[in-house]
Amino acid sequence: MAIVSLIAARDELRTRLHEAGSSGVPVLAEAAAMIASYLTPEREKGRIAPDADIDTLAFTLIGTGHLLFVGRQGDAPETGEVRKIVTSVIAEAATCVQQCSVDPGAPSLVQTENARHDLRVDSATKRDLDRSEIQRVITAALGPTARITSLHEFTDGFFNAVHGVDLADGTRLVLKAAPDPDLKLLRCEVDLMRTEHEFFRRAAEAGVPLPALRYADLDAGYLLLDRLNGTSLHALAPRLTPEQLYRIRRDLGRIGARITTVTGELFGYPRRDGHTRSTSWRTSFLTLVEDILADAVEHDRPLPMAADDIAALVRRHAPLLDDVTRPALVHFDLWDGNVFVDDDLTVEGIIDGERALYADPLAELVSLLMFREPDAVPGVLDGFLERPLTDRERVRLTLYNVYLGLILVTEEAVRAYDPVEYAPMYRWATDRLTGQLRLLRRESA
Repeated sequence: MAIVSLIAARDELRTRLHEAGSSGVPVLAEAAAMIASYLTPEREKGRIAPDADIDTLAFTLIGTGHLLFVGRQGDAPETGEVRKIVTSVIAEAATCVQQCSVDPGAPSLVQTENARHDLRVDSATKRDLDRSEIQRVITAALGPTARITSLHEFTDGFFNAVHGVDLADGTRLVLKAAPDPDLKLLRCEVDLMRTEHEFFRRAAEAGVPLPALRYADLDAGYLLLDRLNGTSLHALAPRLTPEQLYRIRRDLGRIGARITTVTGELFGYPRRDGHTRSTSWRTSFLTLVEDILADAVEHDRPLPMAADDIAALVRRHAPLLDDVTRPALVHFDLWDGNVFVDDDLTVEGIIDGERALYADPLAELVSLLMFREPDAVPGVLDGFLERPLTDRERVRLTLYNVYLGLILVTEEAVRAYDPVEYAPMYRWATDRLTGQLRLLRRESA
């Protein structure tokens, strides 16, 4: 900024730079060209819309960035301030490559299994593991004769580091590694590896189809599981007929219902410090909402309404939560990417239980429907409830959708996702959150 100010103040210097070939505002013009050179291959890879005007995007980023930096006396803006500007500027041009693609109305780069293997989601929560550390965990789990023949990092996940491990005896495994324990996470992201371990243990006892859990070192943050052989429903769904998809979603609804037959001692997340745990679902859920709103405010995340207004709107409907008296195990992340299907189109298993909690059984519908009406996802409700939702259940489901929406618009603050890749996810999540809040306000009228 000091150099730009110097150029702006000295006509002779600016003239000489123009004579040397610089155009526009020297330095800023070159910076815009550098950004355009980055955005152009992003467009070629499909992460920027094909009709996006790259030069306009670059100049807009430079202009807004200049206004953010100018006038400061030596103190650079916080990373979050810069990220918010970048996300806002490119939101309309970026295409969705993340979880939002489970919604048919959202754009998606990920339509085939091969494309999904090529997707890389970089997150600050993913711990770097080298081959020697992975071999150490395998030896601790299976003994000194277990020899690794190949490794493959699954880069399309959003939170944990995940590696495929092939052994000399033909065994195919998945190793999950929790984030560095010193990394600051959201308030709802405490003890997630322990939560996943509890989910796998209790859901397996209920007959839920899952990969076998081979080994756990919860202090070090490792889980070792058998690798499923099927294809993710996320990759498979575009190739299925409506009848085939209906049967899978009906079976998945039944699996979700089976999960909720498991009963906990208390509502809330099964974390060691007991935070969010209560004998009252109303008490636990209001704590969940308070926590994620506190995260959003702390990290200066834009919300469709003021955080206090959202909290008040949720509390207005809180008496409905007293309908729930049994703490049911809920996976809460059964989107299509966490569901694997066999060649005969039966559900082979579900994965990623780290978001599990003890809650209203109805909360399992949140990720099965992903903000859509049940009629838009045929089969789910037929398998899960075998009847339509009541009016009171619809409002409760809307409350839980609001909670998920708040998580989705807030989590980027601690993940440090690529702004280009995250922008459409943020836009999609914000739109859904806005819609769910509108539904709650309508119920309050």
